[in-house]
Order: sequence, then C-alpha cells, then structure tokens
Amino acid sequence: MFSRLRSASTFGVNAFVVEIETHLENGLPNFTVVGLPDSAVKESRERVSAAIKNSNFVFPQKKITVNLAPADVRKEGSAFDLPIAIGVLASLGQVNAAVLDSMLILGELALDGTLRPIRGALPVALEAKKQGFTSLLVPAQNADEAAMVEGVNVIPLESLRQTVEFLNAECPIASRVVDVAGIFAHDQHHSVDLGDVKGQENVKRALEVAAAGGHNLIMVGSPGSGKTMIAKRLPTILPPLTLEEALETTKIHSVVGALPEGTALLTVRPFRAPHHTISDAALVGGGMGFVRPGEISLAHHGVLFMDELPEFARNVLEVLRQPLEDRRITISRTKMTVEYPASFMLVCSMNPCPCGNFGNPNQACSCSPPQIQRYMAKISGPLLDRIDIHVDVAPVKYQELASTRQGEASVHVRTRVIKAREIQKHRFAKRKGVYKNADMSSKDIREFCKLDAQSEALVKTAMTKMGLSARAFDRILKVSRTIADLDDRADILPQHIGEAIQYRSLDRQYWNA
Repeated sequence: MFSRLRSASTFGVNAFVVEIETHLENGLPNFTVVGLPDSAVKESRERVSAAIKNSNFVFPQKKITVNLAPADVRKEGSAFDLPIAIGVLASLGQVNAAVLDSMLILGELALDGTLRPIRGALPVALEAKKQGFTSLLVPAQNADEAAMVEGVNVIPLESLRQTVEFLNAECPIASRVVDVAGIFAHDQHHSVDLGDVKGQENVKRALEVAAAGGHNLIMVGSPGSGKTMIAKRLPTILPPLTLEEALETTKIHSVVGALPEGTALLTVRPFRAPHHTISDAALVGGGMGFVRPGEISLAHHGVLFMDELPEFARNVLEVLRQPLEDRRITISRTKMTVEYPASFMLVCSMNPCPCGNFGNPNQACSCSPPQIQRYMAKISGPLLDRIDIHVDVAPVKYQELASTRQGEASVHVRTRVIKAREIQKHRFAKRKGVYKNADMSSKDIREFCKLDAQSEALVKTAMTKMGLSARAFDRILKVSRTIADLDDRADILPQHIGEAIQYRSLDRQYWNA
C-alpha cells in the first residue's frame, strides 16, 4: 500500500516542494519518518496517530514508512502533520489519491484532529504558483495570507476530517479570495504623526532628507530631547509600500512567525527597535540548528532603530557593516548557506557623553574629555562612515513645548518625499538594483553628482579640516544629491553641499576633538 502527495517547507525566505511518500506493509506496528526530519517532524508521528483516531478513522496496525523527498535536505516545522496523515489514509484507500497530484497540503494537527496555523504560508503559496499547482490546502488561519497570491486556489481547512471529506468530494469548500487593493487602502495608516513633535525643526528637516534619499541617520542629544519620539515617526513620511515590497516583507515575517494575529499582509513599513542587549546572531540572523532571519531582515523595506547606540556590544555593531553596504546578509554554516534580504534604513540615537549633558545649555556635563572620547570610541569609524546623516538634537525650549501650534503633518512631508523619490526612480531607471540616492555606487556618484567649482571648493575645505574619509566624501555627495532633489534642482548647488556637510556633525565635533 503506497501513496504520494506534495507539501512544502521553507529555506531562507523561500519555499521548496517536498514530496511525501507513504508505504504501509505487514509487520510489527511501527511508524518511521525518514528524509532528514527535525524533532518537530519526528514528533508528528504521535500527533498524526492521535488525530487520525480522534477523527474517527482507523489507524493501521502496520509498519508505516514516510519518506520526505528530497531526502538530503533537512525538513523542519510542524506543517507536515496534515500531509502525513492524508498520506496514511490515502494508502489505506480512505482518501481519493487521484486528486492529490495537483495540490500542496500543509497544516499542523492538534491531537483531536483540528488544524493549527503554520509558518511560511505566503512563500509556500508563491512557490505553489511557480510550480504550477492549482490548489493549496492550508489551515483556515493561514488562508488570507496564502490568498494574497493570485492564480492558486487556497482552500481553508478546519480539521483532518474536513480535509478528507473535501478530497473525497463529500464537502465542497470555496477557495479563499481576498481584496488586496482593499487591504492596502484600509490598513495603510499610522497611529503617530510628525506633527506631534514640538520644535526640533532642524531634526525634522534631517529626517525628511533621510526619508527622501533612503539615507542612514544618527541623532545625538541629551536624554529627553525627543530622539526616540522623532525616530518612531520616520515610517509616517516614507513612501507607501508597493505590493511587491509588501509581499517580500510579509514573506520574511511569515517565515519567522512574526506576523500579527489576523494580519495577512504587511501594508506599512516595518519599524524594528531591538534592545541593546541583543546578540549578533539575533540582529543579523542565525541560531543553532536552523538559521532564522534576524532583526535587520525583519526591518527589510523599513526602519531599524538602534536606541542608545554605544550601549550595544561592539561585535553586534560591527556585523552591521556588510549588510549596510550590500543590502543583504549571507549566513554560512557547515551544512548550509542562507541569504536574507536586508534593505533597511538604519536610524540610531545616542547621548553625546556618558552623563548625557555634553553640549546641553541647561545642565553642566560631569564627564572629562577622556571619558567622552572613550564613550564615542565605542562606535567605530567605519560604521560611522556608513551613516550618511549626523544631526544634533538640542533640548526643546519651554516656549516650544507650551506652544499650541501644530507642526507640519506627516502627510505633507511625505508628499515631498514621494516627489523626490519619483525623481530618483526616473534617474536610475536603467540602473539595476539602484532605486534611490542611498543606493548609488561610486560610478553612479561620478555621473549624477557633478559639482561646480564653488561646490568643489566647499567639499575640499570640509575634507581637509574635518579629516573625512573617502566613504564620508561619497556620503556628502549622496546627501547633497537628495537635497537638490527635494529642491527640484537638476544640478547640485553650493547650498546643497553646505547643508550636506552640516550633516557630518560627529566628524566635526567629536572625532577630531
């Protein structure tokens, strides 16, 4: 007695098809799963056995062998419970095996035969469409997520018995259909607004420039000056996610199991704010056994906010250098190599010194110059070079706090940001992998950031007096290009260069102090 059907598993942020072969023969009752299963897959034997019995089916007292092919790729997760159970019942003739070839089946079984949600439904649905499967059978809780992919009939299921009845044409179930455009229109809103911020006009301007060009940003200021409040409002002025970006971002969160309950698609840009005690593996991805995406991948197409930057471990900060350049992270292990996308905006905040009052006009700093230098030295020069914009955040004055005047709303700032991004999109239309000014390579900078004599003199003076590196020079040109785009100017003017130089405050104030 033999049956064959298909399921799927994830590797990285993508899925691959797994063929499940079930063989029953006479002999001492035994249930074996082969094909490099992990612990969760091995434990499916007990769940499948109990679910079959509690669904009023006869569990065979035979020698059962289940093979997960390809046998040389490790399988993980509990999503194989349902297909294994269907394979056993199909081998007994209790399920119509003829319909199984055109569908993928996934689901975790409870002991009473009901289905529980799984991880990775969206990447599985994308792979099902790619491989030409007509139907995808998933737990009802995952149906909306999987139905985001057009061209695949997503069948929502509640239990093992309902699945068997559907396969035997005893219980027709309508495929799940979702209104993707409606979800985008309804869910693209934020609970915060840039207009809530009192004062800090220079910081809000820097935030607008960063959003317009996709630049990394660091804010330096005393405790309570509003750094975290401002950073949380950055997603409100970024351009809306496109459907392609939303699907790519949702795939990552789906694989990790980080999708909020009841959410089928992420329609706003993610904002991730890991605590400073995070490990390097949790930040960039990794872990024991199976490799998982880290915070930088969960922030893909969004914002990674690192509050109190010097408090992060030095090795944690240093692992950011490569993904900040390449926009992806490659994690290598003895038996596997996994690549995760990591195109995010890095936003950091920090105090100017250990006590936090250096440069504060209202309170005296109690730190000595060596203490300040040691504190600032926790951030390496190469990492700082990769942050395009440095901005000082001064304490808000009482008059500004007490003012009833509302600041400029996020929607107005976002309009200017979108306009600047459209200019960049048109500029880089023939450049593969370049969508905004922050993505420019050295070749792109030479072509699109040409300077006149006065602007060159400004840059030369800044390089000489501030001792800037070649990477910092490139950052100045990129930021000035963005400022010119916001000003709707084809050429970079001296005032654009001057503002961009002002956004290297850490080079100016601390590193050469």
